[in-house]
Order: sequence, then C-alpha cells, then structure tokens
Amino acid sequence: MADLSKLAEPGSPEELLVRRIDFGRLPRHVAIIMDGNGRWAKSRGLPRVEGHRAGVASVRETVETAARLGLEVLTLYAFSVENWKRPRFEVWTLMNLLKEYVRREREALAENDIRFNVLGRWEELDPSVVRELRATVEATRHCRGLSFNIALNYSGRCEIVDACRRIVADWAAGKRADIDEETIGRYLYTSGQADPDLLVRTSGELRVSNFLLWQIAYAEIWVTGTLWPDFRRRDLFEAILDFQQRERRYGGIQQPDPAEDVFASGRLPG
Repeated sequence: MADLSKLAEPGSPEELLVRRIDFGRLPRHVAIIMDGNGRWAKSRGLPRVEGHRAGVASVRETVETAARLGLEVLTLYAFSVENWKRPRFEVWTLMNLLKEYVRREREALAENDIRFNVLGRWEELDPSVVRELRATVEATRHCRGLSFNIALNYSGRCEIVDACRRIVADWAAGKRADIDEETIGRYLYTSGQADPDLLVRTSGELRVSNFLLWQIAYAEIWVTGTLWPDFRRRDLFEAILDFQQRERRYGGIQQPDPAEDVFASGRLPG
C-alpha cells in the first residue's frame, strides 16, 4: 500500500482523488505520449523551446508519483524518429535538456530505487547525449523499484524492424526459435516488461503516433486536453481512476448470458 501522505497533501483535491484509487488494481505499466509543449509556449507568447523546458517539471513529478504509487513500469515518449524534421535549434535544445535532466536526476533515481532504461535507436544520438544516458542506465542497473523507460529516437515500426533483424541474426548464428508472439516480444526494446495496461496522451490529440505499436494491442487509452507542461500528479490519478472503471475483456466478454448462448445446450438453433 502506498503512503498516501507522500502522494498528496492532506485535505487537497489530490488527496480526494488518491483515496479513491484501488491499490490492488493498479495498471502494471503506464505509457505516456507527452504532447503539447509547443502549444503551451505559443499560448503564452513564448518560443516553442520554452514549452520543452517547462515540460521537464512534469516529467519529474510524473516519475516521482509513479514510483510512490508502486507502479512497475512507466514509459515516456520523449523524442521520435520523426522529430528530426523539427527545426535544428529546437532539436538541439531538446537534446541539451535531456542531458541536463539525466545528469541532474541520476543520483535521485538511484536513491529511490528507480531503474532507468532507454528505448529506441538512442545510441545513434550525439555522443555527448549517449554518454549521459549510458551513465544513468549503469548507475541505476541495480535498482528494483519502478522501471522508468524513456523513448528516444524511437519509432514503433523501427522497433519491430529491429526485432526482426535480431531474430534473423540469431537464426544465422544457429540460435533458432519458433516465430510466435512470445519470441517477437523477447526481441523488442521492452523485453521482460509487462505490456502497457494504460496509454495516456496529453493535449487532446487522438492518435498513437507510432508509439509501442506491438505492446499497446490491448492497452486502455486515456486522452486528456491538458498540455504536457501542465500535467501533474492529479492528472495521473484521474487516468488511473478512469482505467479502474474499465471492463477489460481482451476480445471476450465477462459473463455471457446463458439465454443468448445458443450453443450452451449443444444444439444448433432452428
């Protein structure tokens, strides 16, 4: 059971929300498409990059809240393969904010037993970025609490392509296995982790943006109009509460009505 005093101030609106959460039915893995930084800045007459700066506070609070809730996995979509199309100065700023974040948070992540992982073709990034990412991965490798994934230079289609390439390489090396869903899952960037139960998208857009395409097959989707820099723990609480009201059927139904089940008696109708 999470310590409620660490999740919300007594008497606050956040406390009212967190007291409604069933801690026995938390999503194991929450994935978030962080969207709306540019619109947040534009609405304030600021350059787009200021939205990215403001979004760092949302990352910090979301990671902290996920850890205190006791979630197993949190995945944040930070930079896609397609984001290279953005202006060079914006990309440069994003990479520098990333370096600053992982450098500053490295010790805190380790102290709070949060394991840091990177998804995507992140080793193709600038060497200075790769160096900071690798140092944080190594510094938290021993951690056994929340697994915090950050998706960088990421594409869901590229992930599936990379998985297929690794399977082919292993086959060529004599390491053969049946090609089924379990095999492909082992070769994905998220190998060993539960698939997302809950996919959150900020800013109100209704698309998955090439994110975790294989893994979100049965994820519940929650969309909020809140722009990412304004996203706070109350928003995560609301997403979880909505998730807990869903009936997850995985293609089936919970309790079939015997009166409607024409095959229950073993006889066909007519």
